[in-house]
Amino acid sequence: MIGYVTVGSNDLEKAVAFYDALLAELGAKRFMEMDSFVAWSTSPTAPGFSVTRPFNKEAATPGNGTMIALAVDSPARVDAVYNKALELGASDEGPAGPRGDNFYAGYFRDLDGNKLNVFCIPPAE
Repeated sequence: MIGYVTVGSNDLEKAVAFYDALLAELGAKRFMEMDSFVAWSTSPTAPGFSVTRPFNKEAATPGNGTMIALAVDSPARVDAVYNKALELGASDEGPAGPRGDNFYAGYFRDLDGNKLNVFCIPPAE
């Protein structure tokens, strides 16, 4: 149902470098690029993630209550992507770890303050 999601940036060059490195951890590559917009995906049929300068030329601001969740297949991948985000300069919003019985996630904010998480639903033991 979701084709792609977009977050805004006030420093597109810096944001693109951050997401090139972070989304490579998920196997994503750039699939669309313009002067003010770059998008990544793991395949042409999978949902994408993009970063853009706001069209209205106003400052990009993170949405209050907005969060983008990146799905992976294991707690180890959650840890790897979460740690990569922090290594790239993201700020911690909740360390990677279990949340309840069947949800494992790590929360962070990118360089522009947009909130993301990386998560998996481990198989029941």
